Amino acid sequence: MEFNPGVGQELSTLVCTFAQPLAMRLSKRIIVALFRLTRTWNLLILVFAQYFTAWFLLKAHIFTDWRLLMLTASSALIAAGGYVINDYYDVKIDLVNNPNRVVVGRSVPRRFAILLHGLLSMAGIALGIFLSWWIVAINIFSVSLLWFYSNLLKRLPFVGNLAVALLTGTSIAVLNVLYYQSNLLVIIYAVFAFFMTLIREVIKDMEDLKGDNTFGCKTLPIVWGIRKTKSFIYGMVAVFAAAVLFINQVYVKLPLIYFLMMLFVPLAWLVMQLVKADTKRDFSWLSSFCKVIMLLGILSMALV
Repeated sequence: MEFNPGVGQELSTLVCTFAQPLAMRLSKRIIVALFRLTRTWNLLILVFAQYFTAWFLLKAHIFTDWRLLMLTASSALIAAGGYVINDYYDVKIDLVNNPNRVVVGRSVPRRFAILLHGLLSMAGIALGIFLSWWIVAINIFSVSLLWFYSNLLKRLPFVGNLAVALLTGTSIAVLNVLYYQSNLLVIIYAVFAFFMTLIREVIKDMEDLKGDNTFGCKTLPIVWGIRKTKSFIYGMVAVFAAAVLFINQVYVKLPLIYFLMMLFVPLAWLVMQLVKADTKRDFSWLSSFCKVIMLLGILSMALV
């Protein structure tokens, strides 16, 4: 039996015809999964916040400052690694709370997720070496706290919320470390980021109550119930507002109208909506609205 080269070429063409689109679809699916896994939009907001802080509060020359570029890249890599390890440990909980959001174990293998977390975190720490040993220390602290948060702290009442809020505030305060300054406006915005993240994390716990309770987590809504947790948030909002006003009055003295329009009105709206909230959808919306307030806070730096 003779081999017909034409048949081989046709078979090869047929395989390529089907294989190339399939490979493209798989590649696109993996890229989309990695974007979702590392919360790319959140990383962009983080970078945006650090650049705004450097530009408007510290008056840095952001377009020519390689050190700022290194810092934002370092922060983004560490945050991305934190999102990956968090999803790695939360697969079962997320299957209950947000099954459509689960990536690890589906589009991304669990072993690859662990490897990706390690690579992102080590790269973030390594970039800090080019800046200062203080930055390296902060990066190591951040990576360690993100791992402990994902593995243990987030299942404890309030401790996990506090850890995430501390890391968010640090991402702003670290600009003072980079530029060897003690800028009080940077401290105010770091306090703002800390409290808004703390409020958002507790609201997210109310949103994720079902899955957290199923797998034995002890978040505030599970330990206290929704009503007491809401009262706790009202108290946090009051402390937050008082802290910002105190720091401003004693140290900075910006016009009160600035805080009224950019902070207190959105916070008042948040509280009014929280009073009425009682479903997972309500709490999800409030969690997203906290991001809007955070973004307004970042944009307000241009008005200082």
